[in-house]
Amino acid sequence: MLWKLLVEYLRPHRALLVAVVIFQLAQSIASLYLPTLNADIIDQGVARGDTGYILSTGSVMLLITLAQIACAVIAVYFGAKAAMGLGRDLRGAIFERVGGFSEQEVTRFGAPSLITRSTNDVQQVQQLVLMSATLMVAAPMLSIGGVIMAIRQDAQLSWLIAVCVPVLLIAVGLIVTRMVPLFRKMQARIDTVNRVLREQLTGIRVVRAFVREDMETERFAGANTDVTDVALRAGRLIALMFPTVMLILNVSSVAVIWFGAFRIEDGSMQVGTLIAFLSYLMQILMSVMMATFMAVMIPRASVSADRIGEVLGTSSSVVPPANPVSSAVRRGELEMRDVGFAYPGAEHPVLAGISFTARAGETTAIIGSTGSGKTTLVNLMPRLFDVTSGAVLMDGVDVRDLDPDLLWGHIGLVPQRPYLFSGTVRSNLLYGNPDATEDELWTALEIAQARDFVERMEEGLDAPISQGGTNVSGGQRQRLAIARALVKRPELYIFDDSFSSLDTGTDARLRQALKRNIAGATMVVIAQRVSSIVDADQILVLDDGRIVAHGTHHELLETSETYREIVSSQLAAEETV
Repeated sequence: MLWKLLVEYLRPHRALLVAVVIFQLAQSIASLYLPTLNADIIDQGVARGDTGYILSTGSVMLLITLAQIACAVIAVYFGAKAAMGLGRDLRGAIFERVGGFSEQEVTRFGAPSLITRSTNDVQQVQQLVLMSATLMVAAPMLSIGGVIMAIRQDAQLSWLIAVCVPVLLIAVGLIVTRMVPLFRKMQARIDTVNRVLREQLTGIRVVRAFVREDMETERFAGANTDVTDVALRAGRLIALMFPTVMLILNVSSVAVIWFGAFRIEDGSMQVGTLIAFLSYLMQILMSVMMATFMAVMIPRASVSADRIGEVLGTSSSVVPPANPVSSAVRRGELEMRDVGFAYPGAEHPVLAGISFTARAGETTAIIGSTGSGKTTLVNLMPRLFDVTSGAVLMDGVDVRDLDPDLLWGHIGLVPQRPYLFSGTVRSNLLYGNPDATEDELWTALEIAQARDFVERMEEGLDAPISQGGTNVSGGQRQRLAIARALVKRPELYIFDDSFSSLDTGTDARLRQALKRNIAGATMVVIAQRVSSIVDADQILVLDDGRIVAHGTHHELLETSETYREIVSSQLAAEETV
């Protein structure tokens, strides 16, 4: 998967990679030429006392060194640019793919894991590309060129290369093979740390309310210790690698000097040639060491690439139609025909045999006990999930045949847990309709019973909203979410238990305002509180994934035992009539 990712996402940066290879080749040639010049200075200049030769050859070495530095800097610059471009493209691809996931895929991966994959995992692959451009491209050039130049200097000592290089490769290979499973465990445990930390930050008020700081501290410490343990084991292997490499390098140096001394003694080799040969051997072994350094990064990057590929290779269970209908929604009439839904691997369906029609200009309410399937039913309407049997229709067209943007553009969904984005009141309302005027924003706020508290804010529409809307109360957050949907002016409104955090007076005023101002739209209201739906045109009673009764409030009081039980658990039946 790593190779596949690199080939696909580095293709737009081919020109940069070609430049990296050219400049790395140039600086490698310069590096390989310097030991030969150094040998000439020793043998032709120092040995003969020729100062002029030393100065002239030294000047050439200085110029070559400056050219080598310039080529190396340019190569690293282009390599860094290609690596950053790859990281940007990968993060964009992950974001785009996750944005198309249905609730099913997001739940399967989990938000903490998706965050880790789009940040830490991408960074591992990006770092590999950067280090490859810096080290890996030059390593084979230096090693191959070093072997050729070393043989040119003295072929009889070249057997040392044939011994030292395989020993180094075997030693490093044994260490690297033990790192791969550790890096795989590390990424999984980083996911766990992210998950625990995310839960604790999100549920900080619950933790404090139940005085469970100590328990959560222990839970985080356990996850943190798991990561630390794996990181230490991997770190010990990395720490073992470099002493091993240095031991082999130093032993190789001693061997070259030892055997070279005998050749100098019998006159078959000069001192400058020995120094040059030693320099080439060091270059070869350093190249192998650079390659081994990359070998340390490749396993972790490979694990990260697998995790990234898993996200990019997952298709949404909600598939856009091949030939979408793009002009069908007119009134926003919603119909469900014998709808059934079961989660993958579940023994029993969550919903079965659901049939009803929510007509334009009418309010359809759905009520039921906890676990009856109300939220799942809501998710089927805007096609966050696809039905496993039956069909959901919008104006007579199966939602699976509609263009997704068309479908979602005609639905205003207010979720059970309203979410506001960091910014201002204005920016959150414009999320519903970027072209809305200021008058339309205030009108939506007035209908949502939010105008009074927004006007009391010092900056009005430009008052800041923190991430998640945590700087406003739950009821205010709910009303702002309703106003955001009203700004959109859709044909179908879906209120998923959106009135539960409002007091009964605000709830009643809001429902009256909705009835006056969006009379022509279709409204579907999911409710826990009976008082929120008493004036609905039809009420569906959901129990164990099935509609067990439907009718108006008064009709259900007379005909449905389940509905009467729900009513009696909240209010006396006489009060609701």
